[in-house]
Amino acid sequence: MSSLHHSSAGIVLKKRLKEARLRTGLSQEQLGVEAGLDLMSASARMNRYETGARVPNFALVEALAKVLNVPTPYLYAADDSMARMIVAFGMLSEDEKMAALEFVERAARISIPSDAP
Repeated sequence: MSSLHHSSAGIVLKKRLKEARLRTGLSQEQLGVEAGLDLMSASARMNRYETGARVPNFALVEALAKVLNVPTPYLYAADDSMARMIVAFGMLSEDEKMAALEFVERAARISIPSDAP
């Protein structure tokens, strides 16, 4: 488990994880099993992640995001508007993503090199 246990990242993660799971209609057990957790422990582990008692490692967060059909960064986005942007951006084609980035950069009057992380 991660040292994020009581950090703000852990608090955000538990909130986003539960929101995304409820939107999909999956039970905690179903989500855990689809993300690769053992059937016998999936429900209990997912419950601990959603209550913040534990924080999953990054590899598991990536697997959960894939099952939930959200970009991994969504699960860590503290700002609700940013979380919405991340989900919407993730649904775009590569051409649409480039156009959206150009629009946002122009609106913000900034220039970020295309090779920046």
